[in-house]
Amino acid sequence: MYILFDIGGTKTRISATDTLDDIGEMISFKTPHSFEEGMVMFAEHTAALLKGRKVHRAVGGIRGPLSRAHDTITKEDILTDWVEKPIRDRISVSLDGTQVTLLNDTALVGLGEAHFGAGKGYDIVAYHTVSTGVGGARIVAGTLDEASIGFEPGHQIIDADMTLRPFDGGADTLEELISGTAIEKRFGKKPYEIPQSDPLWNELAQYLAYGLKNTILYWSPDVIVLGGSMMIGDPRILLTDVIAHTSKGIGDFVPMPELKDATLSDKGGLYGALAVLKTSH
Repeated sequence: MYILFDIGGTKTRISATDTLDDIGEMISFKTPHSFEEGMVMFAEHTAALLKGRKVHRAVGGIRGPLSRAHDTITKEDILTDWVEKPIRDRISVSLDGTQVTLLNDTALVGLGEAHFGAGKGYDIVAYHTVSTGVGGARIVAGTLDEASIGFEPGHQIIDADMTLRPFDGGADTLEELISGTAIEKRFGKKPYEIPQSDPLWNELAQYLAYGLKNTILYWSPDVIVLGGSMMIGDPRILLTDVIAHTSKGIGDFVPMPELKDATLSDKGGLYGALAVLKTSH
């Protein structure tokens, strides 16, 4: 059996499979803020999935920047108690010493989309998630691109002189412009409480287009896949608006890659873990 997992800031998803053809049976539960509680729940739920069967390997993702050894996270604003904790080793212990591969959750979702979702069939896939934060990854020929510390496109500076957001004067990155957290800070309400008819959604599409222009010029992708609750939720940043603004920004300088909505929903990370196992075999 193989264990696939995705530890997010809100929910943790775990599945078990023995065929590598699909993610298999899945269990989902609220991610505890306590690391110790999280490890206890992880062990309990994997045991329920395995039903005594032997684990050959486990692959999964977690939010936050990873250490160079890929055994823990180095910084996190939601799972603060998980920072610098022995995440990979504790998961391994709970699975009787099984080899565990730990990756960034956004990168894993991107890999899933490249193999099984909207990016399938493309050589160079750029994946961006717009949710509570903004992240992304580059996948080339079905493999995550090499990186010494990972990808953090959400922290690129979009508004250096603060002219786009004069209302608070303290936000210059893409994440601070378009993330769900930023919107809640700006308006005092959750993004899903803002109707689709509000001009804000088109404004966010324009801000995102500034970042995607950089993605196109830096990563030169064949397709950009856009996921996360701000892109595939309801209401959301509309893909048609993003395409229009990005196309206008690029002009005829370079060819415009395809832009697509993600298709794997909340199971993208598990499919990414499955892709890691399939390619390593």
